[in-house]
Amino acid sequence: MAGSETHYTLPRPEFGKPVKILIVVAPYYKDIADQLVAGAKAEIEAVGGTWDLVEVPGALEVPTAIAIADRMSNFDGYVALGCVIRGETTHYDTVCNDSSRALQLMGLQGLCIGNGILTVENRTQAEVRAEAKGQNKGGGAAAAALHLLALSRKWGGQSKKIGFKPSSDSYRIAGDDTGTHTA
Repeated sequence: MAGSETHYTLPRPEFGKPVKILIVVAPYYKDIADQLVAGAKAEIEAVGGTWDLVEVPGALEVPTAIAIADRMSNFDGYVALGCVIRGETTHYDTVCNDSSRALQLMGLQGLCIGNGILTVENRTQAEVRAEAKGQNKGGGAAAAALHLLALSRKWGGQSKKIGFKPSSDSYRIAGDDTGTHTA
């Protein structure tokens, strides 16, 4: 049983500049969402960060809200929260797979996102995972976003100097010996 296992947790990252995180939650199961949000807020505040919170109708809207915020606002990272409990139809699979895939694709494009959208078989599993004083998956999602943000800041100014980079504004055109043509 997962509840009795112990797992290694990375130490909290430290930040020299302020951290501003957007928490996007789908409060379909409000009591579970509230626990996830409490855990996320506490983790962000523990590193001295600030947060804003927005609610969306369901888990499928969480990635879209993050994409909008990334285009139109100034957040350093994002925490995606919600809960999908298996029902009687395949809608569960669609919501789980599509929300997760969208978040992963945005992460691969450079966004610092912690995915705390629970995908569970029943309400009891959701309650155990959401409880801020228990498994604290909301806090874990915030920690993931913060660790990615720390890496992003660490490596953000570095360049691998890959590809063609002209040494000056002048360049030579094949067959021209003057080198005076400019771009």
